[in-house]
Amino acid sequence: MGRLWDKLAGTKRPDAGVTPLSAEEVRTVLFGLNGPDVPYRVRNASPDEKADVVAECRLPRVGVALRTRMRLVPEKREVRVVEERWENRSSDQANAQYGRGHAPAVYRQWETKQGPDGRKQRVEVFRFDTREMTDPLRDAVLGAGWVWRGVYKL
Repeated sequence: MGRLWDKLAGTKRPDAGVTPLSAEEVRTVLFGLNGPDVPYRVRNASPDEKADVVAECRLPRVGVALRTRMRLVPEKREVRVVEERWENRSSDQANAQYGRGHAPAVYRQWETKQGPDGRKQRVEVFRFDTREMTDPLRDAVLGAGWVWRGVYKL
């Protein structure tokens, strides 16, 4: 059940031979992902988030908010990760949905436009894949020689 659970939770291990960095160096690598060209922000976690580092992404265009909470466990050289998402595609708060766990998704927005032949066609005007946030975080942790362990509660 261990390997199956790891697969379902999105757990990954670093390549053999990668020298593990210290916990402070892992934090530095994660904060180094911030920049003007990334759709998310990596920051220190607040005490009520029960984590060390948090990455957040808000997509108001499609009514989605993503949060990845990360707890560094230096003695095991692993980062325990909880991926969370809130979806509310209408103005009615009663329709808001919450999800937790490893569940890659692609959010799209379409418009109907007139094509060159004069016929109406659907055109994708917005696209966001949640892996655009989680893959760089995971790759940074693995590159630091640490395990990326998906969990459902920190």
